[in-house]
Amino acid sequence: MISDHPAAYAGEPAFEFIKRVPTTWDETRVLGGEPGRHITIARRRGQEWFLGSLTNWDERDLEIRLSFLGDGKYVAEIYRDAPDAGLHPKQTVIEQQKVDRSSALKLHLASGGGAALRLRPE
Repeated sequence: MISDHPAAYAGEPAFEFIKRVPTTWDETRVLGGEPGRHITIARRRGQEWFLGSLTNWDERDLEIRLSFLGDGKYVAEIYRDAPDAGLHPKQTVIEQQKVDRSSALKLHLASGGGAALRLRPE
């Protein structure tokens, strides 16, 4: 969902993630969390997975196990809080990493922040 006027996202590299997110899903899994504190959810459409994590006002470190992935290698497109996101919430780091179902990703969530991932077959 876009919580602002779409023009507010013009030129924002992280908007690429939002443009790729489907509107219907084949499967949804809650990977972890605690009500009122944090949540991590993965949703699948076809062979691609989209994962979102968010936290309350407590920054935290999470380890996300990717055992829900199918066989084979995947490319993880990771959109995560930049080191200064606590002061500048629009700051995002975008990176790619090769993963498989035995991988675990470590994510640092800034206060009030989160991360989003697109996991696509290699």
